[in-house]
Amino acid sequence: MLLIRPSTDADIAAIQAIYAHHVLHGTGTFETEPPSVADMTARRADVLGKKLPYLVLVQDSQVLGFAYANWFKPRPAYRFSVEDSIYMAQGTGGKGLGKLLLTELLAQLERGGIRKAMAVIGDSQNHGSIGVHRSCGFTQIGVVASCGWKFGQWRDIVLMEKTLGAGDSTPAE
Repeated sequence: MLLIRPSTDADIAAIQAIYAHHVLHGTGTFETEPPSVADMTARRADVLGKKLPYLVLVQDSQVLGFAYANWFKPRPAYRFSVEDSIYMAQGTGGKGLGKLLLTELLAQLERGGIRKAMAVIGDSQNHGSIGVHRSCGFTQIGVVASCGWKFGQWRDIVLMEKTLGAGDSTPAE
């Protein structure tokens, strides 16, 4: 049975392992050294401290993916805009699981009053992440060419956005 739920401290080791795989073998993140469990614990605490969701997708007690959002920028004017992050365990791609997880993250963000979600996707060849964001209603708004160096090549970032709730059609407060 699949379950999407808030992450717990007990999930951190699995979250760190999933992310470490992406750091070491993928271009979706431009980190080059996997963060430790302590680092991931601190990062999660930062997100939760901002009252933003940090979710896991679990099947039979195994964490298959995680997703969270953080403020796009720290200044108060950006308090209705977030950047999402989603990472799936190796071997889970192409099954629609990322879409389930991202859909739930977006629903929670919208219920929390967020009006704009943005994705800053590492590598313009990251078809999985671009595809899952597109399937959830994100549109591409730009590419920053050759801004990261990983695995001996220059890598782009793809910028995508999705309006949530009333968007900019009503005042924020």
